[in-house]
Amino acid sequence: MNRSADWLHQAHADLDQALVSAKAGHHEWACFGCHQSVEKALKALHLSLSQQVWGHGLGRSFRDLPPSASAQLGKAVTDLEDRLRILDALYIPTRNPDSLSDGAPTDHFGRLQSDDALRHARALVDAIRDALA
Repeated sequence: MNRSADWLHQAHADLDQALVSAKAGHHEWACFGCHQSVEKALKALHLSLSQQVWGHGLGRSFRDLPPSASAQLGKAVTDLEDRLRILDALYIPTRNPDSLSDGAPTDHFGRLQSDDALRHARALVDAIRDALA
């Protein structure tokens, strides 16, 4: 059974939650939610191609796509791999204080970071949605 539509649906829900978190001032959660959203959208794309993908690295998930799928996404999103790198860099420090030199993640992430993450995630999720249509 192909569950790609379910994964894409959850990717959109995660992106909506990231926006809610950003508006509430929880920028570290907004950034993490953006990563989760793109991770689930990429999983949806893999599943639609009858592939499995494991792990949390967005760049690796993208590189594991067949060349035709990765080329299609690359044409739809400018600077796609850089956007994935930005979001990948948010995966650990937005959740774990010991990944930072001091303080908690909530002390280190602000509106500019969450706005940036939301912009990148929206572009990526939209491109994956279009590729699945």
